[in-house]
Amino acid sequence: MTVPGLRERKKQRTRDALIRAALELFTSQGYERTTVDEIVDAVDVSQRTFFRYFATKEDVAFAVQQMVEQRFMQALAGRPPEEGPLDAMRNAVLSAWDTIGEAIAEVVPVELYVRSFQVIESTPALLAVHLRRSTEMEESIARLIAEREGLDVDEDPRPRIAVAAFSGVMRVTGQLWGRSADPTLEAIRALTEHYLDHLTSALEPHWRP
Repeated sequence: MTVPGLRERKKQRTRDALIRAALELFTSQGYERTTVDEIVDAVDVSQRTFFRYFATKEDVAFAVQQMVEQRFMQALAGRPPEEGPLDAMRNAVLSAWDTIGEAIAEVVPVELYVRSFQVIESTPALLAVHLRRSTEMEESIARLIAEREGLDVDEDPRPRIAVAAFSGVMRVTGQLWGRSADPTLEAIRALTEHYLDHLTSALEPHWRP
């Protein structure tokens, strides 16, 4: 494992500081009311520095979420080949939640990440972006699943169907978690596991005894 040099560490610290400042402002006064000028002033850097790391204010709002998604994709890519698609996705997301807290805490306090997730869910402009990004993420997962199974994702509909069902569960648990009285990473992991455990039975043709 290569240890980052001083220059890379300094750049990472600046990026992390911009993320923390932005999320603090978004959660305290709202995303729409926060300007890039306020973010850079909080870190004492220039706008030019901000745009060296983020193309838009929107990008910094989703920076930690993107890291969480990347951690899931890495976990999914590393699942044993004998696991079926739904089991692989389930185990990947649960293993990601087991370790992501430490990674998040290296960038921002976990409590701040939780509050920023709630801001995304309650801000129409960010929610629209979140849904668009989720669609793009679903396509990436479907292609990875198809590759694992040796299928052509454009010929066999099963990868996209399985990912759509899985993603639906993730959206529901995210919304419930955002509104719950226990907005912790442990809570969303438990909620996610509970709902994923019911995914297969929910797809059965009949529910009545």
